[in-house]
Amino acid sequence: MKIAVLGSGNGACATAADWSLHGHKVRMFDFEGFTRVLEAVEAQRGIYAEGDVNGFAAIEYAGTDIEKTIDGTDLIIVVGPSYSSEPFANAVKDVISEKQVYILSPGSNGGALVTRKIFEKADNAKNVVIAETSTLPYASRNTEPGYVKVYLKLIGGLYLAAIPHSATERALKLFQQVYPGTVAAKNLFQTMLQNGNPVIHPSVTLLNAALIERTQGDFLFYEEGVTPAVGRLMEAIDQERVEIGERLGVRIIPDPELGVIQGYMTDASYSPGYSQAPGFKGIRAQGELDHRYLHEDAGYGLVFLLNLAKSIGVETPHINSVLDIASIVAQRDYRKEAVRTLEGIGYTVEEVNKL
Repeated sequence: MKIAVLGSGNGACATAADWSLHGHKVRMFDFEGFTRVLEAVEAQRGIYAEGDVNGFAAIEYAGTDIEKTIDGTDLIIVVGPSYSSEPFANAVKDVISEKQVYILSPGSNGGALVTRKIFEKADNAKNVVIAETSTLPYASRNTEPGYVKVYLKLIGGLYLAAIPHSATERALKLFQQVYPGTVAAKNLFQTMLQNGNPVIHPSVTLLNAALIERTQGDFLFYEEGVTPAVGRLMEAIDQERVEIGERLGVRIIPDPELGVIQGYMTDASYSPGYSQAPGFKGIRAQGELDHRYLHEDAGYGLVFLLNLAKSIGVETPHINSVLDIASIVAQRDYRKEAVRTLEGIGYTVEEVNKL
């Protein structure tokens, strides 16, 4: 197949390399201002990958021409943070074809819903199949432009849902060519909720704030950053996430249990499960608190969970507490900003269930 990967970060490079090494023809796109990695990939005509994805992966094109990137491709995979969903959808809406399938990997707090709102206003994008996964299929880091280290590629515990729901099987069959452990989600709420980043990243970051500031992140995020006390906070947040899922009629697997299924962990516990996890081994902390672990995973992820919980009558005191502290530390009012909520996207719970 011909594949377009939108994005050039850690996950995008792992994704592009993996599809290429599976024998597919791959092109990459990102916006002006995010060209450092693309320039290196284009110059060397590929990506050097090591780890669970390994080898030199040929890339046909890497640049800022969206039409050239997606023209004639079968599958478009969007790999970026929550705030990238809207700009990527706007970039493709006038040049995408209904023959193409558009997958957000991952959906990142309602990314498929955001995309649908944009696509339904563009004549040629109205009927494009949009899908999202519950999480990124890799733990990876770009070690330098054009080089990616894949610490882990998921072996299971990856869910996919499509809009319309009837198209889930079509998108799933395409995606399973490289991720055979992917399964169909019950609905979009399962993919939206079955992502552990809002559970893990804000908790570990906030309880290691002094260490991050003092050392500029010179420690191992999971191995050294997750102690029993940190694990207890993560568990409290996770329990509220699971309860939201139960109220919506979907079983959300607690994150340590899912981590074992995915291959990250060998112990389904909050502590020492994360600190001893083979899949998290060697991953360093962020260099500063001004980072997506707060801005995305609290500002988007926890805010999304909080507002969804309110709409269905679920109390979330621990999510509220973490959001309060995260806002103070980041000097931003994440709750007031409300950059990603179901209501803000333009949907009710009932409307999502009908998609």
